[in-house]
Amino acid sequence: MSKIILKGFIVVSDEDLQAVEGELPTHTKLTLDEEGCLTFKVTKSDSNPNRFDVYEEFVDRDAFNKHQNRVKSSHWGDVTINVERHYEIIE
Repeated sequence: MSKIILKGFIVVSDEDLQAVEGELPTHTKLTLDEEGCLTFKVTKSDSNPNRFDVYEEFVDRDAFNKHQNRVKSSHWGDVTINVERHYEIIE
């Protein structure tokens, strides 16, 4: 089994920015607590307040899929429903 890396960024509308920023610490903690999560970083851009750079590593595809499924049914999934996602997944 090979490690899965997701990297890229999200763009958050002004209307959703406060909710996303407010939920990010909880989302980060829950993700880092997931079995199989090696690294999880979401960093606000210095040059664009609506852009967040994302970098994730999971031990394998199964751990990554479990994370994706959890996120879809989480509060983070609700507050980020409208964000633009620009990701690359590397296996």
